[in-house]
Amino acid sequence: MGDSRAFLSLTREAPKKRAVGERVRDWSEVYLPMAPEKLRAQASRCMDCGVPFCHNGCPLGNLIPDWNDLVYRGRWQEALTALHATNNFPEFTGRLCPAPCEDACVLAINDKAVTIKTVEQRIIDHGFEQGWVVPEPPQSRTGKRVAVIGSGPAGLAAAQQLNRAGHWVTVFERDDRLGGLMRYGIPDFKMDKAVLDRRLTQLADEGIFFCTGATVGENVTVTELRRDFEAVLLCTGALEPRLLELPGVELAGVHYAMDYLVPQNKRNAGDSIPTIDAEGKHVVIIGGGDTGADCYGTALRQGAASVTQFQIHPEPPVEMPELNPWWPQPAHILKSGPAHEEGGEREWGIHTTHFEGDGNGNVKSLHAVKVKRIERAEGARRIVAVPGSETVFPAELVLVAIGYHGPERALLTQFGLELDPRGNVKTDENYMSVNVPAVFAAGDSRRGQSLIVWAIAEGREAAHGVDQYLMGVSKLPRTSVK
Repeated sequence: MGDSRAFLSLTREAPKKRAVGERVRDWSEVYLPMAPEKLRAQASRCMDCGVPFCHNGCPLGNLIPDWNDLVYRGRWQEALTALHATNNFPEFTGRLCPAPCEDACVLAINDKAVTIKTVEQRIIDHGFEQGWVVPEPPQSRTGKRVAVIGSGPAGLAAAQQLNRAGHWVTVFERDDRLGGLMRYGIPDFKMDKAVLDRRLTQLADEGIFFCTGATVGENVTVTELRRDFEAVLLCTGALEPRLLELPGVELAGVHYAMDYLVPQNKRNAGDSIPTIDAEGKHVVIIGGGDTGADCYGTALRQGAASVTQFQIHPEPPVEMPELNPWWPQPAHILKSGPAHEEGGEREWGIHTTHFEGDGNGNVKSLHAVKVKRIERAEGARRIVAVPGSETVFPAELVLVAIGYHGPERALLTQFGLELDPRGNVKTDENYMSVNVPAVFAAGDSRRGQSLIVWAIAEGREAAHGVDQYLMGVSKLPRTSVK
């Protein structure tokens, strides 16, 4: 490293954010680009440690010390090459990934981790600004045709890898625009869709075919795919919501998170469609994860009267102990997103018991109890409430963000695919279905609801498996996926 002792003299500095009063009035990205000299200083905090555990923390095996050092030295184009060597879409992970690499940073044992994610995002954004990210079509074609179902991060990563191996790749997307959850599930204040569109332009220019409005199993049949393509790769995500089975859940005003986020994103894209509007309403969000935070920021921007986010687990500590006992795994400390700075409240250790209506079929309030502990036995969960802790919250809009069961089953049934005990597509070590030859799966449809960085890693791994199946051998790079 250029300055192997910088971590002793420099502290971690995060990128600045737009003022709260400004950003809650629009849908633009929250974070501002970090000044080049500050970014260079942050990159220099990379320790030149003997064993870079960040490699293991990142499912993609990103060459983090390499591109940190190159940024410190001002060798941006080489940093971009190192970044793209393992990650097809660092502009997505740099904005949306929770950065397990930073949790695994050796510096995080007793200090604040290197700002890996910030450096990653700036490298790729600078690369696009300088015109260094250009189409890389294959020099020759194999004549093999591959269908990829789903244009989320797993599908796009696999498509780019397979296309660069020389295969003809067609991506089928049932929505009217490409990108999967990155397009309609992620609010614009977390990732401007221009970031997605510029990469899609590159993929199209490399020779990948895209078909939108293509619902496989309906207007595109499974029989047609098996006939016209030598291999089919399922990257359909895990969109089957975990149902909330409580009295009053049928009341108007109780919605699942994606039913709320998708219409707003479509409205932001220019579509004239009805949305679920939080303006002037008391909003309660059930679920303390990233999707819940996305609903939180969206409701504030819509002008909600109040926003409260529920988390069933107790509030974690704010400060890390002197020595991080969880390293290299994610630390159990309080983690807040930008939306939590913008207003509203969070309730910890709380469990919803039922909803109350206004007499006209609309939700009026939510009844909850404080949680004493959660007991688990034989896979079942039992909530032990604190006696006398019953509370009533005003709630004219309730958003359920408690996760997903797995991939939607209808298409998997049409393919006749065997599923694992969790309801995901069961595959072999090469990501091919264990019972249907030439049909592969990757991303959330194979591993269940997970992180964007895992989706990209799975897409790259599946591409290697498909290429090997088609050609007998594959030169596509593997990832560190276990």
